[in-house]
Amino acid sequence: MRVISYSPKYGEQTVAMWRESKERAIGVKELHSFENHLHFLNHILPDEYQIELAMLGEEVAGMIAYNEKEIGQLYIHRNYQGMGIGQILLDRAKAQSSGRLTLFTFEVNKVAQRFYEKNGFHILGRGYENEENLPDIKYQWARDPEA
Repeated sequence: MRVISYSPKYGEQTVAMWRESKERAIGVKELHSFENHLHFLNHILPDEYQIELAMLGEEVAGMIAYNEKEIGQLYIHRNYQGMGIGQILLDRAKAQSSGRLTLFTFEVNKVAQRFYEKNGFHILGRGYENEENLPDIKYQWARDPEA
């Protein structure tokens, strides 16, 4: 597996993986059309986040969008979950961070909660608004939790 910076040539594959992974995790169909999701990935997300892909050969196995303060997206292909890919991507975001990262995950996504808590994230709050209208959890990680 290798990690590369996002390229639009992987856009359709990335969006397909993202949508399938999210639907599996939360049990809700994506609200946006495939084309709108692709536009978001190519033209909106890069304005705020660095986007990286985990690649197995030419297949997108995972994606992360992050900046120095937050993780906006982290999705792993359903066929490759539990293989350490999410860990590698998360560790990259931590290494590039300001020393603190926040993120949101859906309350229904127990697998993600276990993953983030195992990796030192702590709950800051619950019930934030999102377009899916599902309860979610805001997490924070700090390199130095005492600071």
